[in-house]
Amino acid sequence: MADVPLLVTSENSSSERRITPSWSISQLKSKLEPVTGIPPSCQRLRLKISANETIAIEAGNEDIELLSNFSLAPYAELQVIDTRPAGARLNFNDTSGVEKYVMPVDEYERKTDSVLAWKKAEQLGRFNPNAPTLEKAKIDVNEHEINSRGIAVGRRCRVGGDDNRRGEIKFVGEVKEIPGTLGAWIGIHLDEPVGKNDGSIGGTRYWGAESPLKHGVFVRPERVEVGDWPALDDLEDMEEI
Repeated sequence: MADVPLLVTSENSSSERRITPSWSISQLKSKLEPVTGIPPSCQRLRLKISANETIAIEAGNEDIELLSNFSLAPYAELQVIDTRPAGARLNFNDTSGVEKYVMPVDEYERKTDSVLAWKKAEQLGRFNPNAPTLEKAKIDVNEHEINSRGIAVGRRCRVGGDDNRRGEIKFVGEVKEIPGTLGAWIGIHLDEPVGKNDGSIGGTRYWGAESPLKHGVFVRPERVEVGDWPALDDLEDMEEI
């Protein structure tokens, strides 16, 4: 009898396997152990031959009961269930106890097929000879935005063109707690507590005192519109109180 392809599934594995109908149930379980990691004595086999029909692969004497006595339909799902308590099962997804190889820095730098070698060859990032010039250009653009928009501490402004986010500029400068950026950030104390912080970020306070209300926000200069933006009066449109 020809082999039958089945989809073998368990808690930690799923693969297509060819099953020989002349095997006994015990033989099948032995062959499934290296596939699923479940000892034969702890396996319970179920064969799902259709959406509504699942049969158990079991017998009183599994050493002599052959698989040919069961409906082995091609590409049916053979479910291998681990009967051990959860605490006794091996966790193949936990890699915390697996020793990991870490390549020494000098060895990595000598490799010719690494990302580092590619960056050097393409003159990218810190290997770009024009990098200092590009950084200066970004800083110059940042300073131009600040000067052209009249951004200065104490000025009134609104953020992102949103008339409901008005406030006062409290800080202009670099914020080391925001990584990967060049140039100054604008710290604004909003009139309403609709910001992201209380004037501090990453443990550094840039203005004001600690508060549970989030009036503070840090934005780039291009999002700041300086002008005569008086504080909003929530009661000005109310006819009655």
